[in-house]
Amino acid sequence: MKYLKLPLLTLLFISTLNSCNQKEELKNSNEKSVSKFTEKQQDSLKEIYLKNGAWQTDVYSQEWQNEIDKGLEVDSTLAYFWQQKAMPLFKQSKYEIGMTFIDKAVKYNPERWQNYRAFIKCIFSKQYKDAINDFQDYQETYGYGFVMDHSYDFYIALSYLQLSEFEEAEKLFEKDYQRTLDKKGEDWLHHLDLFYYGISKYELKKYDEALVLFDQALARYPQFSDVQYYKAKILYKLGKPEEADSVYKSAKEYARKGFSINEDNVVYERYPYQIRWN
Repeated sequence: MKYLKLPLLTLLFISTLNSCNQKEELKNSNEKSVSKFTEKQQDSLKEIYLKNGAWQTDVYSQEWQNEIDKGLEVDSTLAYFWQQKAMPLFKQSKYEIGMTFIDKAVKYNPERWQNYRAFIKCIFSKQYKDAINDFQDYQETYGYGFVMDHSYDFYIALSYLQLSEFEEAEKLFEKDYQRTLDKKGEDWLHHLDLFYYGISKYELKKYDEALVLFDQALARYPQFSDVQYYKAKILYKLGKPEEADSVYKSAKEYARKGFSINEDNVVYERYPYQIRWN
């Protein structure tokens, strides 16, 4: 048996060494890489592989992906290349593969792309808990801000709505509402923010408060059929059937004409609480 001790110890040493090497390799692969190119040189790469490459092809084609891959072979740290690979995949509901690419964009330029990834998780892939974590982490690092025309708190509150955590949603919508009033004034209140703030009140059965917010939204966007739909529901609950019938009829007519949530990305994704009439 004593002749087996040396080989066994040797094997254990080699195994431990290999394990350490693997951990070191993993650590190195997770570290942020720095491009060997200057910002001006990276702009030239974008010109070559995006403007004169991918952007000359169909955005949903394999050629689009192949042209960007050529650029990544030259500089795999260029975050915009990774975002451009991910973007059409999200629009095709290919969330899982798209997320692997946007994760790379965030790795190489978190300040530019982490808030975008959080938006994607909220509106596209419906990963609401992840969206909240991403936005909260981003705000802790870079501060309050906006992505796709709405504040980070708006998307966090919207995520809470979708998780049926209505009180948390209401608190954040209220905070953002007051911030807008204090910093910008009433004219800067957005009809979509008002709609979802009203929805949080609706879910909490604060019907009178919800109606005030819905009316504010309709003052900015009178044809907003989704707001009218929920307003009609509240009016029915409050025992005002005639007024409710009128509002519901108007909602249905405006919906038939295409007046609904008018965000740019609504052509790809149905937004929370958006009504399906058919």
